[in-house]
Amino acid sequence: MITIIFESHGTTLDNEAKISSGHYDVELSEIGRQQARELGERYKNDHFDAIFCSDLQRSYKTAEIAFMYRSFPIIKDRRLRECDYGDLTKHSSEEVDAEKGKRISVPFPNGESYEQTTERMRSFLRDLLKNYNGKKVMIIGHRATQYGLEHLINKFPLREVVTAPWKWQPGWVYRLEET
Repeated sequence: MITIIFESHGTTLDNEAKISSGHYDVELSEIGRQQARELGERYKNDHFDAIFCSDLQRSYKTAEIAFMYRSFPIIKDRRLRECDYGDLTKHSSEEVDAEKGKRISVPFPNGESYEQTTERMRSFLRDLLKNYNGKKVMIIGHRATQYGLEHLINKFPLREVVTAPWKWQPGWVYRLEET
């Protein structure tokens, strides 16, 4: 079994402007950098065998800021990226949110579907089980990352997870077991 702590990346400039970034590599805002410092403070007495994040700077810079004085390996993995919104990248969050329920199996135009993002997560979790069984890790990710965790580990229907209202909290705990 692997204990996974999931944390969201810090707030970005696009988040503040209510724009959906998708694969666009937007930077953290000052609020996001402060949230990253607070993340590190929340876990100052914890040990992680690894910190995983996407290769998008809002994810990996959250990890770097949070754990800059700790010796945890920070591992970037492209499979942990947000959904690719394709033609809707950098559109308003309201417009993208309205499309999410329609994009479970049908990709965003020139982008991907939530079934595709979930398959990326499935591949990541398989590798995690091979290499980190019995360990405790953190994943700093995006909404699509968490949708995959909720669907694959907690067995919630993907449509339900994607369309549910999201509310921030300090960390979600998942237990990944071999099936």
